[in-house]
Order: sequence, then C-alpha cells, then structure tokens
Amino acid sequence: MFDSLTSRFSASLNSLRSRGKISPSDIDNTCQEIRQALLEADVALPVVTEFVENVRVRSLEALPTLQSGSNQAQAIFEIINQILVEVLGNEARRVRFSKQPPTVIMLVGLQGAGKTTLAGKLAKFFADQGNTPLLVASDLQRPNAVTQLQVVGESTGIPVFAPEPGNGVGNAVKVAKDGVAFAKSKLHNMVIVDTAGRLGVDATLMKEAIAIRDAINPNEILFVVDAMIGQDAVRTAQAFLDGVGFDGVVLTKLDGDARGGAALSIAQLTQRPIMFVSTGEKLTDFDIFYPERMASRILGMGDVATLAEQAKKAFDPAASAKLESKFASGEDFTLDDFLEQISAMSKMGSMSKMLSMLPGAGQMKKQIDNFDDSEMVRTRAIVESMTPLERRDPKVLNGSRRTRIARGSGRAVSEVNSLVDRFSKAQKMMRQMRNGGIPQGLPPAMYQGAGAGMGQTKKAQPAKKKSKSGNPAKRALEERG
Repeated sequence: MFDSLTSRFSASLNSLRSRGKISPSDIDNTCQEIRQALLEADVALPVVTEFVENVRVRSLEALPTLQSGSNQAQAIFEIINQILVEVLGNEARRVRFSKQPPTVIMLVGLQGAGKTTLAGKLAKFFADQGNTPLLVASDLQRPNAVTQLQVVGESTGIPVFAPEPGNGVGNAVKVAKDGVAFAKSKLHNMVIVDTAGRLGVDATLMKEAIAIRDAINPNEILFVVDAMIGQDAVRTAQAFLDGVGFDGVVLTKLDGDARGGAALSIAQLTQRPIMFVSTGEKLTDFDIFYPERMASRILGMGDVATLAEQAKKAFDPAASAKLESKFASGEDFTLDDFLEQISAMSKMGSMSKMLSMLPGAGQMKKQIDNFDDSEMVRTRAIVESMTPLERRDPKVLNGSRRTRIARGSGRAVSEVNSLVDRFSKAQKMMRQMRNGGIPQGLPPAMYQGAGAGMGQTKKAQPAKKKSKSGNPAKRALEERG
C-alpha cells in the first residue's frame, strides 16, 4: 500500500535534509519531485496541482523565519505532512447513529468493488463494539450475491435478511424496506443494506439505487470503491454523487494498490470523507480511516497508533496481567506462555503487515517482503506437539522426546532443537533482566557505564599475591600468620 509513493517521498525529503541552508530553488526542485511522485501514483491532476502549489507557497512563506540546517528540512516536512492530512480529509468521521434505532447504512458502488464482503466486515466491526447489526440482501442481480452474503453472515454470526433467492428474481426495493421493518421488530440497532452494482454506471443502476434510498431513508450512504482502479475511482464516485448521492467513502483492496492514487484523489474532489478502509481478504482486515495516520505511513513514519490498537485488541488483558505477575514473582517464562503470545500475535494479522507499520519500514521493504509468516505456524505446531510437562520444563526434552515432537509437528529434529535452544536463551535473558542484571551477549556499548543504573556493584579486584620468603623459618611464620 502506497509503496511507490512512500519511496519517492522519502527520497525527496532525504535529499532536502542533506542540504545545509535550503534555498527557494531547493523547494522548487522538491515540489517537482513531489509532483512527479503523485502523478506516478495515479493521483488526479487537479489534486496534484493544488497539492504542489500549497507546498510551494507555504514553504516559501515559512523559509525566512527558519534557521539553517536540519530545522528547515524538518519544518518543510511538517508542512507537507499537514497538507497531506488536509487532502485525505483532516480527521476521521464516524458513522452517525440514529436517535431512533435502527441506524440504516446503505452500500452503493459498482460490481466487483467488494460491497458484499465489505458488508460483512462492517457488520462484524460494529458487532464487536456491542451493536446488533442485521445484513439485508438487496443485491438480487449478481449471480449468487444473496448466497455469498449468507455465507459471510454465517461466518461472522451476523443474521441475514434474505427473503428472495436473487439471480435476477425478486424486488430489491421491497427487500430493503422489509429488511428495515424486520430489524425494528427484532430490535436490531443497525441495518446494513447490500445493493446491486453494474459493470459501469448506467441509468438502470441509478434508478434502483435511488428507489432503495427513498424507500428506506438511510442515515448513511457509503460509496464502496476498489482502490486499484486509480483515477476511474474518482469518475465513478462523481457519477454516484451526482446520481444517488453518498455521505462517505469506503476503499477496498487497499493492500493490493502500491500507488494509492484513489485515496489521495477521491476525498479532495468529492468533498466526502473516506470513512473506512479494507486492507485484506480476512473479515478482520478492516478499520476506520484516519487521515493523519495514513499521511504518516505515506511519508514513511509508520503507523504506531494503529499497531498499538491492534495489539490491545489481540492480547487478553487478563492473560497479560497474569504473565506480568508471574514475571514479577520470579517464575520462569514457559513454552505455554510462549504459545499464548504466538496465538495473540496471529490475531493481529500477518507479521509483514505489522512490521510495515513501524517507522522507517520503507527502508526495510525487501526484508519485510521476504519475511516468512508461516514460520509462526511451524513454531506453534512444534510447541503444540509437546506434552504439558515438556512445555513447563524443556530440560526433560531428551533425544527420543524431540524425535516424537518432530514427527508430531511434521518438522525436522533440527528445527525442534533450534526452537528449544532459542527459547532457553530467551528464558535465561529474562531471568537476568528480572534480577537486575544485564543480559549476556549484548554489545558493550549498551551496558558501559550502566552498572549503577542497573543496580550492579563494581566487581572487586583480586588481591595481589605476596611473594614468599626464601628463609624456611620465616616462610613458616608467614603462613601461620
């Protein structure tokens, strides 16, 4: 996501930082590089022109007040970041809940944009927050659209209102209207209506969408668009805005777009906020769109806030408190504890995706892309093939036990040995940290001068040995003394 744009922005800004005093010509060169980067990212030309002009004007206005050196480059960097946040919509907008439930959300967009899957993701997102959503299958045109929504609903535990089989059979407007009435009778506080799309914008599509809108009077109309179609996303959005109208945008398949032109264009040109993004195939690969976080990622500063939120969701507070208490009491970290941590991390998604949210991840793109996410699966298989005793006390793992574990997990004995060795070293390091010591194996620069801070005492120097006298009688007296 935004890989090409991030790399181009990073190169341009690094070039600016390498200069001493920044001149107006340096700003012009930077603006040209930014313009080229945005055009290559398939950002709409009007947005590119306005973005670059804002960067140029604000930077030149600020330049006389800035000191020479790195402060100038940092100030211009902050100007670019602020303009990028403005282009993306300034701040996240949440769904407006109806004062009289249910809150009705209508999804519109072209066929293939991912509306049906998005409906399931959106329903799960709100269900996890304690809401009681109902999915309504009003896409009666696309083959098996109703069945797909039922499968998605079953996988998430969300009920689906689908009185018609679809595949060209049934009245979509009546289904939507009856779905809202059903939600009221069953006390659902939210209704998500999946509507039909077409391969292109046409009169039939708009007529049906407008009829559904007028029948159910939705609180929010969300335009669902495939981020990979580039500038076509803007043209399609404008057509829907002029036709049925919409309140917010949802970008799907954002993980498959290395350019990101749609995200940078659509909010600016339609003056409608991007409210949600879908970043993967899993139902959990979905989140609120935060302009400031997205700007941070585009500029190569990572997205630590989102990473922290995902970690908070994945790690059970009770398990974390138990582990902390165990560590404080002096108990050893066991393979059972290790297994719990692996399980929690797997809930956060792929490791490569998590690493990409760290600051400076763009400079490690090759290493992140080469990271083998299946390594965690193999590690988990090895640990789960152990008995409870072996997980608590790896010292009992003799040759025959390791062979059995290797067979049970489908891995080589050498992999089992490697895991046990690495775990033993980690366990030893945790003991040293708990006891206020410095873990062995750290480079000297990390602990030189840190003895007092870590509660360490200076090691006493051994006393020098005295020379013995050559006189036997005198030496005997010295030894007795």
